[in-house]
Amino acid sequence: MGHRNVLCRSALAVAGALALSLLLAGCFTQNYQRGYVLADGALEQVPLGAAQEQVLITLGTPSTVATVSGEVFYYISARTEQTSFLPEKILDQRVVAVYFDKNRRVTRLANYGIQDGKVFDYISRTTPAGGQELNYLTYVFKIFGNK
Repeated sequence: MGHRNVLCRSALAVAGALALSLLLAGCFTQNYQRGYVLADGALEQVPLGAAQEQVLITLGTPSTVATVSGEVFYYISARTEQTSFLPEKILDQRVVAVYFDKNRRVTRLANYGIQDGKVFDYISRTTPAGGQELNYLTYVFKIFGNK
């Protein structure tokens, strides 16, 4: 009878260890990158005055293009994290903007993100002034934040 108790306890211990390992396996964190992935040093390869073709070769096809007050290429990305069965949490959102003049030459670069709840340009270290562009950027961050 003692041998049987040992076997039952062993089986319970194995079952408990298996249940605990399955429970712990369910607690994982997964990171996701969506949209454009900006390579390190890529923006430094796009000088002011560069031709639009050079931007396309260096950065690739933009996520979207706007033609309000000149042409702008937007490269949109988001990094998120999900732990187990919890909803995804946004770690970082970026919109890289490349502005062109009427001759299709780069006039300005911006790397927009959210800082203190506001759209912020990490290159010029400023928040954009109001207007159509701020409305567009706010919209982009909002829709990407809801995915």
